[in-house]
Amino acid sequence: MCYLDTDNKSECFGCEACMQICPKKAISMLEDEEGFRYPVIDKDKCINCNLCRRSCPYSKMPKKYEQKKYTFGGYHKDWKIRDLSTSGGAFSAIVEEYCDENYVIFGATSNGIDVYHTYIEDKQKIDMFRKSKYLQSKIGNAFSDAKTFLQQGKKVLFSGTPCQIAGLRAFLKTTNQEKLLTVEVICEGVPSSLFIKKYEDYLENKYHSQIEKLDYRYTNTHNIGYIKHGKWDFEVMQVVLKNKKRIKKDRWFNPFWNIWLNHLMSRPSCYHCRFTSTQRVADITLGDLWGIHLYCPELYGNNGGASLIICNTKKGIECFKSAKKRLYGHELDFETALKYQSPLRKSIAYNEKRTNFMKDLMSQDINYMKLCKKWYQKPSFKLLYSKYVWGNRQKIFIWNIKNKFRRQEECKKRCLILQLDQFNQVK
Repeated sequence: MCYLDTDNKSECFGCEACMQICPKKAISMLEDEEGFRYPVIDKDKCINCNLCRRSCPYSKMPKKYEQKKYTFGGYHKDWKIRDLSTSGGAFSAIVEEYCDENYVIFGATSNGIDVYHTYIEDKQKIDMFRKSKYLQSKIGNAFSDAKTFLQQGKKVLFSGTPCQIAGLRAFLKTTNQEKLLTVEVICEGVPSSLFIKKYEDYLENKYHSQIEKLDYRYTNTHNIGYIKHGKWDFEVMQVVLKNKKRIKKDRWFNPFWNIWLNHLMSRPSCYHCRFTSTQRVADITLGDLWGIHLYCPELYGNNGGASLIICNTKKGIECFKSAKKRLYGHELDFETALKYQSPLRKSIAYNEKRTNFMKDLMSQDINYMKLCKKWYQKPSFKLLYSKYVWGNRQKIFIWNIKNKFRRQEECKKRCLILQLDQFNQVK
């Protein structure tokens, strides 16, 4: 049983596998009143072949990988690539290594606020797939295109959320996947597109211009002296309007982050996510290296962004071990990394206020400013102090000073031991 039988929205990931596999094109993905897309069957075209149900990852979950993980933390050695990435540029390193010849790369790109999947056959164009998009992408024909390329003998690298990777694998079924490499991003649920649309309406009314580019995680690289620094863990959102005006907001002053992370506007299935465990559907899992200041501060790298890479299959391990030469970092203990990655341990908690929030979000009478005034929770002084006065940057600065003195003391001890050995030899 799946959404196509029950109409239970918590049973649909929105992966679009059912739409693509339908031989009669009888299924369309339509947006509901909350801004999420669901499959709708045209009964006049349907021939009851049930291919749609057999390709649904909710009812026919593809194989998950539980084997021992290879876990790595670090960032790309090329600061430019790191600056263009959401985390540390690990995805770019994997693409650079895996895609040598006769390859196709699939990923999510955006046009204004619209997000959709597409493919490229030249890795020099990979910039369009960098940066997390947060809104759920429209898969379109990506699964069927990937199948065609695999049948042609091409190497296919497919990136997406865990449920999209599951949808791809469910769609491919018995297709030879030897040349398929899947890369998933750690996901904390997808927000309603209605919020971003309301935000764009507000900006258009205020600045008389639509959104040209929306960067949910702007690194904001800048120089302090001759040294580059970023604002990776401030999760800055940058909006570039078509009139070239730029608007930047740190996470704690951004209503989007506050409302979404309070789980007020996520897709219904995200509250019952089937991919929140150490069992993974993709060859490689990528995410931010959260907890970096607690267990691997040496990888902070001036706050330019750091990646967590978890290899779940033999194929993923082999590919990444070739790619890691492009990264500065080292292997990590999987269980330690897991402590700081809640989406790999549990689904997001359902917020009892979600129904009321969504009513306000859907209301034509409540604009963006009224919505934020009612639902956005301003940061406390304690929170701001912990982020701006005594945050990760300050803690790691102190750690670096302590570590410098510790290395100097160790060096002095080694020199003293060497001198004593020489003295004893002379005697």
